[in-house]
Amino acid sequence: MKHTGENVVRIEAEALRALADRIAGPMAQAFERALDLMDACRGRVVVTGMGKSGIIARKIAATLSSIGTPALFMHPVDAVHGDLGMVVRGDVVLALSASGETEEILRLLATIKRLQVPVISMTGDAIFVMGAKVCGSKLSTLAEAAEVALDCSVDREACSLGLAPTASTTTMLALKSAASKKKTLPTCILAESWARNWRGSNPSCTTWTRYLRCRPERACRMSSTRCRGRNSE
Repeated sequence: MKHTGENVVRIEAEALRALADRIAGPMAQAFERALDLMDACRGRVVVTGMGKSGIIARKIAATLSSIGTPALFMHPVDAVHGDLGMVVRGDVVLALSASGETEEILRLLATIKRLQVPVISMTGDAIFVMGAKVCGSKLSTLAEAAEVALDCSVDREACSLGLAPTASTTTMLALKSAASKKKTLPTCILAESWARNWRGSNPSCTTWTRYLRCRPERACRMSSTRCRGRNSE
């Protein structure tokens, strides 16, 4: 018990290291394709997941919204009872499921496909192993149905029984944080978006406001009238 906390952090750190290696290596193309789908989205990114994956899905939707990407969370159970109507053509669905076999999510796929809405999956499938993509027959139903399947697999959970989602949910959250960071707007525009969306923060002490006030105008992509307060070096 003495080293339990340390071991949990180490297990999750190992899972994140493995994820970083996949993003830099065999999963790079799939990762970029997922970003392209979200960038080309004319509607909203609809994020869905059940249980612990659903909690991560809510956080992902909140993060995307905060950086100016229209996003919402759709509960799979509510979706099969009418809320699937919130998904329209032009949206992108991001579906999270550790097993890739979550029944409530699989029941949504037929309608999503009929709407021609692309699906990005984040599952525990070991899709990219030793630099290669595994055979499609070994994939979960969700990963196989997705236009882009992202690999959130982990060697083990931090739970002593290997049951409670720990390293796997950390990996899902980190993967979407990586995607959110990469798809953000130029810093000057992003800062304005944060200032507009984060009204509960104190604008006088935020990093973004200080950045807006101090960044040289010539380095900003916005018009000069929207760059007031910057030094003109």
